[in-house]
Amino acid sequence: MKKMHLTRIILIFFATCLAAGFLIVNWKHDVHKKETPEFLVTNPWVEKLTIDNDYVAQIKSIQHIELRSLEKGYLQRIYVDEGQFVKKGQKMFQIMPLVLQAEFEKTKAEYEITRIEYENTQRLESKQVVSPNELALSKARLDKALAKMKLAEIHLQFTTITAPFDGIIDRFRVRLGSLVEEGQLLTTMSDNSRVWVYFNVSEVDYLDFMTKQNTDKKSSLKLMLANGQYFNQKGQIDTVEADFNNETGNIAFRASFPNPENLLRHGQTGTIILTARLDNALVIPQKATFEVLDKKFVYVVDEKNKIRSQEIVIAQEVPHLYVIQSGLKKDDKILLEGLGKVHLGQKIKLRYQNPSNVKHSLNLPVK
Repeated sequence: MKKMHLTRIILIFFATCLAAGFLIVNWKHDVHKKETPEFLVTNPWVEKLTIDNDYVAQIKSIQHIELRSLEKGYLQRIYVDEGQFVKKGQKMFQIMPLVLQAEFEKTKAEYEITRIEYENTQRLESKQVVSPNELALSKARLDKALAKMKLAEIHLQFTTITAPFDGIIDRFRVRLGSLVEEGQLLTTMSDNSRVWVYFNVSEVDYLDFMTKQNTDKKSSLKLMLANGQYFNQKGQIDTVEADFNNETGNIAFRASFPNPENLLRHGQTGTIILTARLDNALVIPQKATFEVLDKKFVYVVDEKNKIRSQEIVIAQEVPHLYVIQSGLKKDDKILLEGLGKVHLGQKIKLRYQNPSNVKHSLNLPVK
């Protein structure tokens, strides 16, 4: 009986050891599995992209002038109102003309006198009563009187201020009955039928624009207004400033927009949307990158499946993607996920994902 009991104890002991050994083997196997996980890798790929670059813009009228008085006097009449649209030649202000009217009448009378004297001298000279010199002096006096009369007439005309072009009147700087000095500002006036839109671009964007081959330099621009709505007309770039600003490193572009409804006014602000088309952009997912000291890096997997870091330069940023300027080639293998779980020089077990599948998983916006 005791012998059977001892045998049972020995069997139980061996069974326990076998079970423990089995568990240890499984545990080691699990540990081994956890130590060699699979990491997802892919390649950069070429994409055709449409990129919208936005720039803060200042809106200016194609004509914006100050209307100033050319004569001194009391402001007798105002024919228009602030904010009114006026036509070229339309009366706007009238400065009291009495003194200048009298001066004009005086010079006109003096001209008539000298004209009569000149005609008499002509008759006398034809009869050889007076010398040719007398006739020449009489002609000079007539010319002088005519010039004085024309000058007085011009000064008289200056008392009536008319619109120099079709446009919109700004706020009045004087009021009816005010004593207006020569050169005093009366109001400003803008021609808003077309507007100029100025915006500054970086040297990189300037070079991209000037050297681009696949995009028409006369391509249309969009203008976003301060309320977030797009202006209903398209514009074009007319000119580029001559010099870069040394302080900002930017250069100014000027675009023009038709403004048939006079919605845009001088001094407004907006945002220019400049669309660029990239036909052969090398791209990678943004999630495949990491940053060190403001520089972008990716993990590249070499032919021995070892990890190394690679600095990259970003040309453009679009939703979920970076456009690569330098640092990667199309056939490079980059780590797509698990960037925080690897270290430099580590040999990994990789699982390759085709770029088309990666692209599909990113839910990129349809262009």
